[in-house]
Parts: sequence; C-alpha cells; structure tokens
Amino acid sequence: MTTDADSEPVVLVRVDAGVMLITLNRPERNNGWTIEMEESYFDALAAAANDADVRVIVVTGAGRAFCPGLDINVLSAATDGTRMADRPRRPMNFPLSIPKPIIAAINGACAGIGFIQASCADLRFAAAGAKLTTSFARRGLPAENSLSWILPRIVGTANAMDLLLSGRVVLAEEAKKLGFVNRVVEPDELLPVTMAYAHDLAANCSPRAMATIKRQVLDDWEASLDQSRRRALELVVALEESGSDFKEGVASFREKRPPNFQGLAVVVDDNREWAR
Repeated sequence: MTTDADSEPVVLVRVDAGVMLITLNRPERNNGWTIEMEESYFDALAAAANDADVRVIVVTGAGRAFCPGLDINVLSAATDGTRMADRPRRPMNFPLSIPKPIIAAINGACAGIGFIQASCADLRFAAAGAKLTTSFARRGLPAENSLSWILPRIVGTANAMDLLLSGRVVLAEEAKKLGFVNRVVEPDELLPVTMAYAHDLAANCSPRAMATIKRQVLDDWEASLDQSRRRALELVVALEESGSDFKEGVASFREKRPPNFQGLAVVVDDNREWAR
C-alpha cells in the first residue's frame, strides 16, 4: 500500500479465513483522508473483489478515529482552489461496486468523507460513544459524492434531512436508533464482534449469492415491486444454473455440515474520472 512521508503504509491489509481486514492507517492524523489513502483503500477493495480467497471485507481505523474527513492540510489547500489530485480518481461511491459484503467497524470519529465511506459500506458496527457527523453544511458544502442519494435510503428522508442540514454530531447509540448503525458494542469488543460476524458470512454464505443480493438491494432502490419480483425469479434460475452453490447449500443443510462454497473473483470497473 502507498506510504506517508514517515514510510508507514497509509492502509494496512490482512486476510484471514476469507475476511480481508483493511485498516486506515494514519493514526497520528486521526486517519485524515488523503489521495494516497483513497487510492490505497480503493486498490485494496479492487484486489479483494478479484481474489477468490476473500469473501467479506471489514474496514476500520487505526488509533482512536475511523476517519474524520479530509486531512486538515488538504482541506485548507482546497479552500485556495488547489486541486486534490493531478490524475483521475475513482468515484467516492466505488465501494458500492464491490461484489462482496463490506462492513465498516467505526471505532471513533467519522465525518465528511469518512461518513461517506461508512455510508457506502453494506453494514456498520460502531464503538459505543463514537461520534458521527455529515459535517458538510457546517463547511459551506453540499452533500457530496452521492450522499444525498445514499443516506435517505439508509435512514429515510426525514432523518437524512436532519443529519445533512444540521451537520450535528450524533453518537453511535443515536445513529443506531436512526438506522444508520447496525450494532453498537463496547470499544474493545468492536473488532472482535465485527470480525466474528464477517467470519460467519465467509464460512456459511455463498459468495455468489451475497454478490447477487448486494446488487439486488442497490438496483431495486430504483425498481418497482413487480420489477424486483421478476428480476428475482430470473436470478434464481441464473444461480441454479451457474454452478454448484445452490446444490451445495441444500446438501450441507440436509447433511448438517458446514457448506463448501466456491470463491468469487471479479474484476471491477475502474471508472476513474476527474474530480476537484
């Protein structure tokens, strides 16, 4: 992974029993977002998508923060009109294109771009007391990078309006009540609980089925009820005909044993574009 000036990797990656743990690793800067971190994180996601040994992805932050948004030095430069990057970037909602479950383990401050990345995860577990905020309205900015599309679909329009218009800080406990966070656990239990959940998915759920379900949920946001029903019927046939996962799922259930599903490797569309 790309390194900061101090030669420490800005993103750490470890794979264990089908789960890739990605750690945003700028603890001395509270994991403030930089182009180097962005590229390293998205590279890791792309690598996970194309690695049949990776079935689930967990992302967390080193130290006391998840990601509080843009590094203050980058943010300050942006106010003077300095472009963040001199090369095309992947869109910030790139994680939604990854055909594997992504779980955000929110260990601390989560704001701005960090909040966007948490929103682009499929599940969010948070440490008790972790602080979350969209922050954009308080910085004179719009809801950036599709957050105005994503957030209402997670928490509903009224709650999204509250979080976006006020930019107020909410604790993990309130975020759970709003439906943004799936689970709240004690800080020292966050990673063990998240990894245990991820390992359960990796061991017992079909990678192809999970990829299909993730795509269904995202695509059906814009589909009618009947379109969703018809598409599901087509997908049942496609999964039954595409390989052995359906047979293995039924056989393992009948035989009361762990399933042995095939891994999934997919090359995702890079889709780079110019951004400010």
